[in-house]
Amino acid sequence: MHVCVTGGAGFIGGHLCRRLLNDGHRVTAIDNFDPFYPRAIKEEGIEDFPRDRFTLIETDICNTDAILHALHARNVDAIVHLAAKAGVRPSIETPVAYERTNVGGTQSMLEVAQELGIDTFIYGSSSSVYGNNDTVPFAEDDRVEHPISPYAATKRSGELLAHTFHHLYDITTHCLRFFTVYGPRQRPDLAIHKFARQLLTDQPITMYGDGTSRRDYTFVDDIVDGIVKSLHRATSLDDPEYEIINLGGSETTQLKDLIAGIGDAMGIEPEIKQLPTQPGDVERTYADISKARDLLDWVPDTTIDEGLQKFADWVKSYYADRPVLEV
Repeated sequence: MHVCVTGGAGFIGGHLCRRLLNDGHRVTAIDNFDPFYPRAIKEEGIEDFPRDRFTLIETDICNTDAILHALHARNVDAIVHLAAKAGVRPSIETPVAYERTNVGGTQSMLEVAQELGIDTFIYGSSSSVYGNNDTVPFAEDDRVEHPISPYAATKRSGELLAHTFHHLYDITTHCLRFFTVYGPRQRPDLAIHKFARQLLTDQPITMYGDGTSRRDYTFVDDIVDGIVKSLHRATSLDDPEYEIINLGGSETTQLKDLIAGIGDAMGIEPEIKQLPTQPGDVERTYADISKARDLLDWVPDTTIDEGLQKFADWVKSYYADRPVLEV
């Protein structure tokens, strides 16, 4: 296949591009290198990709005309739309910017798919759409009318836009709800990477709340495997479909246990500084993955202990010969 991956130089996008290239596909990545975190981190993740099968287009996903021009003669088979402004807490501070990129950018990429006749669209959604759901584990047919952050609202908006284009133009669309993705090359703002840097620089780990909040953590290789299986299903269908599918670890870990686990993996005893719970943070996430199992034959392979050790090995190696990013 020839796959267009938006956010292709980012954390999940970079891992996905590598997997697709290793599987023999061609990849066109779109990324605007948003300064949310250092550009060098993204560039390092893609610098060894084979340039005969990998093309990077540096542009904004909201620039529909530029993307149409860039992709017009490339014969793209599918779009995997991962680009977004990330982070729950920053979305509360700058909600208009999140709406522009996450809603407007998704609209733009759907227009690109429709205009170019690309009939497979995989959308990277988020478990944040569930809000503080009372029913666990979270299932795809649960009601999601009560997001508690602008980020979550934009992700749900993207799902609705994707359904609209599926309905109007027969585009097969899978909206994949990711549950707290972690692993090597993780964004520096995310908790596990932040905790590791605090340990490496002898700082106390900042824990928001009393440590009893729970998350369903999912290792990045498992997420990438789910995306690839979604792509294979979507491109093999005779009739177009629209599906929302959870991709999660299907187990929960308390925050205080996560901190202890990353400390064990790093070989450093954590000191904890407790801070108030932050606005927009949900109390728990927990994925029902029965639909992913049935439709995609997908189950996660990596336990939280295995994943934390893999991340710790990477982060110690990564910062062995470079300054640790400020927390």
